[in-house]
Amino acid sequence: MRTLLLAALVLAAACERRPAADEAARDTTAMAAPSRLHAVGGFSTPESILHDTLADVYLVSNINGDPAGKDGNGFISRLRPDGTLDSVPFIAGGRDGVTLNAPKGMALRGDTLWVSDIDVLRRFDRATGAPRGSVAFGARAGFLNDVALGPDGAIYVSETGVRFGANGMETTGLAGVFRVGPGDVIERIARDSGLAAPNGITAHAGRLVMGSFTGPEIYAWTPGQAAIAPVGRATGGVDGLEVLDDGRMLASVWNDSSIVVVGDSAVAFIRGLPSPADFTVDRRRNRIVVPLFMEDRVEVWQLP
Repeated sequence: MRTLLLAALVLAAACERRPAADEAARDTTAMAAPSRLHAVGGFSTPESILHDTLADVYLVSNINGDPAGKDGNGFISRLRPDGTLDSVPFIAGGRDGVTLNAPKGMALRGDTLWVSDIDVLRRFDRATGAPRGSVAFGARAGFLNDVALGPDGAIYVSETGVRFGANGMETTGLAGVFRVGPGDVIERIARDSGLAAPNGITAHAGRLVMGSFTGPEIYAWTPGQAAIAPVGRATGGVDGLEVLDDGRMLASVWNDSSIVVVGDSAVAFIRGLPSPADFTVDRRRNRIVVPLFMEDRVEVWQLP
């Protein structure tokens, strides 16, 4: 399944293999290059990373199999900033009353950890990992992906609108971005918007910023508005999106195995990252922590 998935993703992103992960990073902005601090194994299809600043750990979602398979074996690991990995998963499907199939994006709101899981948003206790209910999307979703705390305090989740079969990656017609508001009311915010295969989303400056896994455009949407608007470009195959404290927006992109600075045209920031998924920024230490989806590895990079 992972071989098929890789082939489909490579095709979708028009992937061009670039330097291996062990090659030096290159920063083409006017700064010194980031440096790799840790390369940590022991993961199983790591898809998303979130820095829990209260516990000061990096939470890593592990699909552990089919990204759309309801197999009950997904889990969430804890990686410490010093590069050591907890031997026991923080949250694991089939343990302590937890259902978790193929966890992807994560977001924190107060004491609750939100996790996307195919067609369900699951809630867990931030401190203990105990399940705290879920929001089922039913027929509206089949590949929920990234999750973000929006500028209005609501939870947002992207639905990439794809499935994987014998012919590789196919679209389902479900693509969009959803808002989960008070009372777990679900509404779609990006219908008929031109945003194909939504993947990475993040909140910045009062807006929700969104990227496409099949195109280079980055879009933004302000709560209360009907339309989204392009705000910059990556290089295609966008997975994760984050904004640094200096205002630069970064995107992890599959088509050239890198993290780029979004702008009128993308600028390479860190190269040599095969299958870079939904990364996080450790603002306390000025680091980027990125999961390498097909490599079962997480890398920690120090920013200048």
